[in-house]
Amino acid sequence: MTAEETQDDGFGNKLLAYKMLSHKVNGTDITDRYSPNATIPGPIIELTEGDKVRLTLFNAISDDYPVKGNSKQVSVHVHGVHYRILSDGTLKVINRILDEGAGEGPENTFVSYEYEWDVAPGTAGTWAYHDHNYDNHNGAEHKGLFGAIIVNPAANPRPHNASKYSKEYVLYLGDDAFWGVEIDSETKKQTKHGVNPTLNAPKNTDVRFHLIALGTDLHQFTLNGYRWLDPGTPKLINQAAIGPLEKHVFYVRAKNSTQYMDNNFSNKLLGMKGNFIVD
Repeated sequence: MTAEETQDDGFGNKLLAYKMLSHKVNGTDITDRYSPNATIPGPIIELTEGDKVRLTLFNAISDDYPVKGNSKQVSVHVHGVHYRILSDGTLKVINRILDEGAGEGPENTFVSYEYEWDVAPGTAGTWAYHDHNYDNHNGAEHKGLFGAIIVNPAANPRPHNASKYSKEYVLYLGDDAFWGVEIDSETKKQTKHGVNPTLNAPKNTDVRFHLIALGTDLHQFTLNGYRWLDPGTPKLINQAAIGPLEKHVFYVRAKNSTQYMDNNFSNKLLGMKGNFIVD
């Protein structure tokens, strides 16, 4: 995977993004499921409990890119799965061992950096990953360097319709917008990257939403006209409260076109909503 400059944010500021260069699973190349371009959000990496992961990161950000802090190094810091301290993806000021990324850090410089993850039993779920090194120890998540992993359970039988969702949607709730990715469950192709994306679903199929909150705001997510099971309970809900780095995963049967939105008052005024189109 690489980190590089991408489009302007509309206010004259360049954004940064991750791109999957190559992905092989037991020798099988699955790189074609990802966009050939650097994207915001970054690649969604699907895993299964029991997997072992080696991820190599390269830094393709131009030396001309303005850096206010003291680190031009980028990293991948992942949540949810297990790893040793050298795969934490943080600067030495945090981990007390090494600047763990690609590029020039405050103390250590690497052409590339390799991370190893242990997708151990009990790590099933949807988890964020993001940069923790660029500029300073907080990283450049706010500039676009974020993505997610989906860890499927190894248990058999699989959870409800786990292999039968027609579409999966990963929506990140920022402080002023949704950032999203749509995944076709049959081909695993990832599309609809960007701000408040229009999501599509075949009528009368099950689809799954993965919500991850970024930034600092509290959110009230709703899918107008739909209700779903609150995970881990028998309760049907039509709205989910979600705060920073929390997640909420649910499925619905696609019946009617509608909108998804954040009913938090200030975010609603900012236009945090998108279309959900059922064909």
